[in-house]
Amino acid sequence: MLGNGGKGRDVVSMTEREKAKRLAPIRAVESYWLGLCGEDQVPLRSQVDPRGMESALENAFLMEKIAPSMGKVRVAGTHLSDLMGMQIAGMPLSTLIAPADREKFGQVIEQLFAQPAVIRIELRGEGGFGKPDIEGHMIILPLRSDFGDISRALGALVTQGRIGRTPRRFNITHIDVKPALGARTCEPRPIAPADQGDKAPLPALGLTTPKPKPEFAETRTAYQGKLEAPSKPEAPHRGHLRLVVSND
Repeated sequence: MLGNGGKGRDVVSMTEREKAKRLAPIRAVESYWLGLCGEDQVPLRSQVDPRGMESALENAFLMEKIAPSMGKVRVAGTHLSDLMGMQIAGMPLSTLIAPADREKFGQVIEQLFAQPAVIRIELRGEGGFGKPDIEGHMIILPLRSDFGDISRALGALVTQGRIGRTPRRFNITHIDVKPALGARTCEPRPIAPADQGDKAPLPALGLTTPKPKPEFAETRTAYQGKLEAPSKPEAPHRGHLRLVVSND
């Protein structure tokens, strides 16, 4: 039992806990994508390994750019197909969006590829006979193709509520667009010439050779005088030999 001073201090909001659990696939996909990112560099499509986000595969999808404002689903988890009541691979991702909001959706897809940008979208399902209330959350993250252009994307879609009668399409209730990694562009940037520092180029080979450090260089002094051949060493002095004869 809580005292008056601690009222509500140990109470955990089930709503927040359920929301966090529901959005776990989106966080898993985003964390995986961030783990693939280099320094100011969007990941390659070929780097994506489903085993790295195994817990979110049901909600994940891969998309390919087919027009500036349109992407086609290449691979999709079962949840997306369940929402449409059919296999969604090969269809535009905008198939999941209500016709009234498809132009708006196309604009954010264009930003995704052009900036590149990370897109977060909150969704509400269209109503109708046999279609109960349903809400959705989507994240779309840019990827580079093997050619280096931003023309692929990794994403995830989670929903709350019964699917009911299919297909289910969604109206957009909120969009959040942020630059991917703060990058303005993913085109290769020119490499600034490195400071050669202690290295001087060898013009013929384009190689480098170390310059002597000043503190290790010896001071050279000019030679004064003429060069002379070194003198030969003198032979050791030996005395004369004397023959001594004894007739004793």
